[in-house]
Amino acid sequence: MNAILRLSDRDRYARCIRASKMVSWDIDRDVIGGRTFDMSQKYLPDGLSLVPDFIMLSEAEKRFVSQIQGRTYANVFGLVERFINAKVLEVSRDYWLGDQVALEALVRFSDEELKHQALFRRIEKMIGETLPAGYRFDVDPDALAAVVLGKSTWAVLAMTLHIELFSQIHYRQSIHPDDQLSELFKDVFLYHWKEESQHAILDELEWKRHDATLTDAARDNAVNEFIDLMIAIDGILGGQATADSRYFIANCGRAVVEAEAMSIEANFHHAYRWQYLHSGMHHPHFAEVLDRLVSEEQGMRIRAALATLH
Repeated sequence: MNAILRLSDRDRYARCIRASKMVSWDIDRDVIGGRTFDMSQKYLPDGLSLVPDFIMLSEAEKRFVSQIQGRTYANVFGLVERFINAKVLEVSRDYWLGDQVALEALVRFSDEELKHQALFRRIEKMIGETLPAGYRFDVDPDALAAVVLGKSTWAVLAMTLHIELFSQIHYRQSIHPDDQLSELFKDVFLYHWKEESQHAILDELEWKRHDATLTDAARDNAVNEFIDLMIAIDGILGGQATADSRYFIANCGRAVVEAEAMSIEANFHHAYRWQYLHSGMHHPHFAEVLDRLVSEEQGMRIRAALATLH
């Protein structure tokens, strides 16, 4: 498919290149800076971890929950960026013999996603050296990417924009304002946010460009595949909620009865659904873009499917 860009779109690709060059950063020099994590600080803010809902826990236990969820939060980003990068490289093919400005923007996007994956691997190792042994995050990023990339490009780009936009709002509204968080953890997502801001623009441009090539039937099928991806992600979140709640119970330093254990697991899953599904779908810009691309019935179908994931 030949990629022919409007001048206004071409300028947006060029602006993404300029912004990417301005905010470029190095993992060791700018983000980590010789620092380490410790167990005296929260990692994930209350607005994402939803620890106020863990009503039976002490303040120290709630802080531990924020640390577990922060570790999983970083791991999930490392996980999804595997398939995001693969899809970016795939759509860049349309510009190999075409618009070199758009190609450069997408190549820079890919390079930054590879750096983000390396950052999150470092963060997992560093937090693993701080928290008790026994944490598990067993999702194979290559296996997940293979499943996701088996869906239509429309569905994958929709999921990608959803992720890029919720990462923006998470940082601006929850992580940045919380002065009780680990400064190192905040900086990880400050620098991530700086580059994801450009990625969200490119995701939207590519999603709209691809949508314009589809028949109504192909788009309707893609809507179903987007719903399938949301449900598949929820299955992963449920499994991780089980693993993380068991890790918490094994390391919280007290006995936890069965009813409380069930409540803790449900709270973990509720928090993960908020972080990775609902906060993105409620993002006003994602809703605006989605509603311009799909019919009213298709939009209702997506939202009805999401409403079952509570």
